[in-house]
Amino acid sequence: MKKNLSYREKLLELSKIYKISEVNSYIRNKKYLTTPQIEHILKKNKVPIPTEINVSFFDKTISKPVSKASKGVSNFYGDTTDNIAKFSLGTWKFFGNAGLAFLNVIPKLFKVSANFIGNTFVDAFSSIYDPKISTKRANTLVSTIGVFIITIAIGIIAYTLYSNYKDDNFVKNKKQEIKIEKKDLKEKKKSDIPKQEKKPNIVQKPKAEPKKDPSKVKELVLPNLNLKTETVLSLFEDVEYDLRTVRYQKKVKPIYFTQFPKDLDEIKDVKLKKDTFIKIVLPLVVAENEKILNDRLKLKKILSKKMTSDKEKLWLRQKFREYKVKKLNSEELLSRMDVIPVSIALAQAAKESGWGTSRFALEGNAIFGQWTWTGQGIEPLEKGKNQDHKILKFPILRASVKAYKNNLNTHKGYIDFREKREKLRKRNKSIKGLELTDTLHRYAQTGKEYTEKLEQIIKQNDLSDFESVQLTNSVIKKEFNL
Repeated sequence: MKKNLSYREKLLELSKIYKISEVNSYIRNKKYLTTPQIEHILKKNKVPIPTEINVSFFDKTISKPVSKASKGVSNFYGDTTDNIAKFSLGTWKFFGNAGLAFLNVIPKLFKVSANFIGNTFVDAFSSIYDPKISTKRANTLVSTIGVFIITIAIGIIAYTLYSNYKDDNFVKNKKQEIKIEKKDLKEKKKSDIPKQEKKPNIVQKPKAEPKKDPSKVKELVLPNLNLKTETVLSLFEDVEYDLRTVRYQKKVKPIYFTQFPKDLDEIKDVKLKKDTFIKIVLPLVVAENEKILNDRLKLKKILSKKMTSDKEKLWLRQKFREYKVKKLNSEELLSRMDVIPVSIALAQAAKESGWGTSRFALEGNAIFGQWTWTGQGIEPLEKGKNQDHKILKFPILRASVKAYKNNLNTHKGYIDFREKREKLRKRNKSIKGLELTDTLHRYAQTGKEYTEKLEQIIKQNDLSDFESVQLTNSVIKKEFNL
């Protein structure tokens, strides 16, 4: 099992767990996917994401808002420029039209003025100089002055029209430039997208698989993703993992967690907290018991044979060492190689780990509080005067369950437990936890008080309902008196 996975690796693990064909197809084709793209695909497929700070946090909280604000400013600037240009153009056209109208009036006004001025000049000069001035000459002079004035006016009008035309072209060119800039920006954004997304038709869409029955979940081992309780609950909901169904059908899904959620104790609802703990531990206990039953069935078949093969002899030697049986005593091996009642395992795990919230459970996956004097362990905060033990720690939860099973099946302190269990076997009785709790008085220093507490936990939480539970993918042969 890999430790200290990066956020991207965690997302890839989740895509494998949930069998997201889109991501897996990219990976098989050796095509690179960015972390935000993997996030997007997982969210699209409604896969719960670990709620931890990831690589897209800066993009979501800073880059995207700044980009959005910048785009808004750019749009405002472009709109403002267009409005000013339109207003200027309209103003020029208004004054130009007004000028043309005014010039149309000038000839008439000029004619009247010329006659008035000409007559005035004639009268004035006639009064000064006695000889009469020709009216025709005076009118010609005034006409010349008028032509000069008209020429100047036409020049002004021509300049105005040219300016309007130039400004109009400027506005059109500006609009074209803005359109070109927007087009370039769009093309630039498209170029940033991988070819797989730009041309999705290139990648063949996988054929639609038939909808799978959530109740038929294959073995699922959850890696060390530091999942939060919210994500775990969402996963249980996705696969329809419900304890009421387990109690009724006597089947549990093979979902194996490697560790408890670190925030399990933050659940305020006590029942929900307990149910979550049971959902995590139950498959681990049932899996170990089924492994024992398979070994027990194999052992009985070997013992019933007159001749054993070399392979079978090797297997027997391994089991003698595993169950610490001396002198190769087959009867002793058969007595030790047996299941631990599920109700007892759940009750002891709950008692020793505080329903999965103790420091030993969270830091070392130690859910049964086993002591060690030589192995790696966690130092207890409170110890007796003459106590130098540690709490044995494990890499994953299942390792803790396996060590607990070996402890009850091999330690001399639990001989009473094994003998009473063997008697139940010989009488074809079911192995139930409430009938064996009194034999575990040596598991804790409190003795009988401890066993009474175990009985209380079993009864209050109806843990006896899980005694005969099997895995949904179980292949154990049903055989009487295993």
